[in-house]
Amino acid sequence: MVERIRHDAPVIVIGLGRFGAATAGQLQRQGREVLGVDEDPVLVQKWADRITHTVQADARSIDALQQIGAQDFSIAVVATGSSIESSVLITANLVDLKVPQIWAKAISQSHGKILARIGANHVIYPEREAGERVAHLLSGRMIDFIEFDDDFVLVKMYPPKAIRGLSLTESQVRTKYNITVVGVKSPGKPFTYATEQTVVSNHDLIICSGTERDIDRFASLDD
Repeated sequence: MVERIRHDAPVIVIGLGRFGAATAGQLQRQGREVLGVDEDPVLVQKWADRITHTVQADARSIDALQQIGAQDFSIAVVATGSSIESSVLITANLVDLKVPQIWAKAISQSHGKILARIGANHVIYPEREAGERVAHLLSGRMIDFIEFDDDFVLVKMYPPKAIRGLSLTESQVRTKYNITVVGVKSPGKPFTYATEQTVVSNHDLIICSGTERDIDRFASLDD
């Protein structure tokens, strides 16, 4: 039986550059215990007062990782990405230490494939994902955009004119456009779950889900 990892389990974050530091900082704000590791003493000192623990160590050495207790963590984040060789070696060390859950940053598709093959459970492409998100937002039609696996996306946007002033049943959103309106926010009010009777007004914001292609087509109805 696979051991279930506690939702608040401590995390070791290796690499305190922008991505690693942001990850460690957010975990700290969520009340998680974090060990930040970097071989650069300047970065270690910079983050010493902002996350639970920091230590200077060369994570490319499995002996160094053992000395700082990396094998005692259930979750590790390999945030080093500028050197593919270092990233792969650190990930391999964590696999050898039998860390149950390893998240690793990749800077290219081939880098990500290598990380996955040697045992990384989750491969992250922060630059690519941020770029894709910005590209969608630059159109001006969407306010926020989140992409999930299998081409499924969730967006926050202003409703196209074609559905304003109508209930979701009357506008036939799901039938005509193959998307689902999940929630609606009227000015000065919180988001509420949408129902078939929900009427979308000119000033509302809506949250929609669907495939990227269907969402893009729906968002461009007023173009």
